[in-house]
Amino acid sequence: MKELVEYAKTLPNVAFVQENLYTCSEGGINEIKSAIPKHDLNRVVVASCTPRTHEPLFMGACEEAGLNPYLFEMANIRDQCSWVHMRDKEGGTERAKGQIAMAVAKAARLRSLSRIQLGLTHRALVIGGGVAGMSAAMALGNMGYEVDLVEKQDRLGGLLNSVNLVLPTHEPAAKLVDDLAGRVNENPKVTVHLRSCVTKVEGYVGNYVVSVAEDGKDISIKTGVIVVAVGARVLKPEQGFFGYDGEKVVTHYDLESMMREGLSSPENVAIIQCVGSRCQERTYCSRICCMTAVKNAILLKEANPATKITIFYRDMQMYGVENEDMFRRSKELGVRYVTYDPERPPQVGNGAVKAYHVRMGRDIEIPADLVVLSTPLVAQEEAGDISTMLKVPINENGFFLEGHVKLKPLDFATDGVYLCGSARFPSTIREAVAQGLGAASRAAGVLSKEALFTSGIVADINPETCCGCLGCVAVCPYGAINFFADRGVCQVNKVLCKGCGGCAATCPSGSARLDGFSNDQLFAQIEQALTG
Repeated sequence: MKELVEYAKTLPNVAFVQENLYTCSEGGINEIKSAIPKHDLNRVVVASCTPRTHEPLFMGACEEAGLNPYLFEMANIRDQCSWVHMRDKEGGTERAKGQIAMAVAKAARLRSLSRIQLGLTHRALVIGGGVAGMSAAMALGNMGYEVDLVEKQDRLGGLLNSVNLVLPTHEPAAKLVDDLAGRVNENPKVTVHLRSCVTKVEGYVGNYVVSVAEDGKDISIKTGVIVVAVGARVLKPEQGFFGYDGEKVVTHYDLESMMREGLSSPENVAIIQCVGSRCQERTYCSRICCMTAVKNAILLKEANPATKITIFYRDMQMYGVENEDMFRRSKELGVRYVTYDPERPPQVGNGAVKAYHVRMGRDIEIPADLVVLSTPLVAQEEAGDISTMLKVPINENGFFLEGHVKLKPLDFATDGVYLCGSARFPSTIREAVAQGLGAASRAAGVLSKEALFTSGIVADINPETCCGCLGCVAVCPYGAINFFADRGVCQVNKVLCKGCGGCAATCPSGSARLDGFSNDQLFAQIEQALTG
């Protein structure tokens, strides 16, 4: 680091260099704020970790010191250098020098940019009336914000409406649903739209206009933020898959209803895990299937201790102290666990289950009056349509993809749109509630402001040289570019633009440019890299 400090002092236009152990700490930020007026600095470069997480912090420090925040530049010498070249310190140091020199070259050509002030509708829309959606709506309503809760079914509750009892409390799931739905319906700030679905979304953060089809009527809702809580659905096996018939071979979804209606105690029960998951079609683990299987095994044993229950499994996913206790409890009650080989899955037929017992190294046959299949939760069928309308991503399995798994687990890359519950990935009741509250907190961070400001790093198109080829329109992922046929030119809606630069990279005439990443700035970096 000392070598980098001495090198930075030799670069053109550099007036002051400071070495910090943690530049992002309060002490490091204060040093930036004090150095700007003290040394009459008109550009700031920080060479440290990733701008993805820390650039807003440093830009804010510059602004507080009276410097335009867009006169700041970062050199990511952690992710892009020290982590890459950790076994070559000398080479890494030379690489870091190059990155710092490139950042300084660009910084010398930065210019002041301005943010655009937007209006703000202090209202929220929650899509999905399950546990996560109700939790989010209730939290926002309790904060004093108007909320519209859109649910496609004729009642709130989602999948929890089909659950029998919840362990370890043995509380009926219906009671939890009624309690939560009751509080939502009684909240004067929350408007519930049942038998409804979102058909169109227009606008941007703070100013969305959402079209909703409700009971055959089309209504328009103006909202500032949107929370996606559409949940997931249980995979229903095809008829005959593992012998599935909905009577003697059922899913846990079926079993929950049968137990709630008073299932007569079967003598022998076999439960088969990972049916339709962790396979070629669905490579993921659904997380909650094991807990559901153990829970239902315990309830069957408590109803009739003489019932013989065997769970055929690959691995048991029982994370958390309470779930581990529940796992041990099932063993104490006499539930038998048999490990099977996924290459040789259990065979169901003639009132029995045949399987290769991995631990014993031989085939076994277990009588079964009732076979229960643990099928996974899968993405909702309408997830793709919502993804398109909101311009938010989904993964290969159809679940919505958060902005960052650690830094933005409840945010999308699209501003003003948030995510919670099993729409993100299969979750337990507690996780769904926690994520609903978290998404409400993130949404309230926008709604609590008097006004919003967009980033100054946006694209622009020179109408005098634009040839109207529509290349920029085709590549813009945010629909931020309009074509005016009467003039034959394209124009950027700077409110919708997110500064991705796709248009600037595509434009054959060079008419499109991205503020903060102009050609002269980028060429200066390239020339510096080649010179070095």
